[in-house]
Amino acid sequence: MEQLKSYVQESFDELLHKVTWPTWEEIQESTVIVIIATLIIAGIIFLMDFIFGANPENSIFKGILYYIYQIFA
Repeated sequence: MEQLKSYVQESFDELLHKVTWPTWEEIQESTVIVIIATLIIAGIIFLMDFIFGANPENSIFKGILYYIYQIFA
């Protein structure tokens, strides 16, 4: 039980005195970077799904896989 108490005390001391926490500005910058990266990745996935996905309801472009399925069907 003494080891557990020592572990908790040392962890608490480390979190308070040894860890350097990011500033508010650093958190905001990181958040903006994550949001931008998320939007870019979502856009790439959307384009891949639009180009390669089989979507017969779309009258403009049905997707490459739709036309491949039509060849083998």
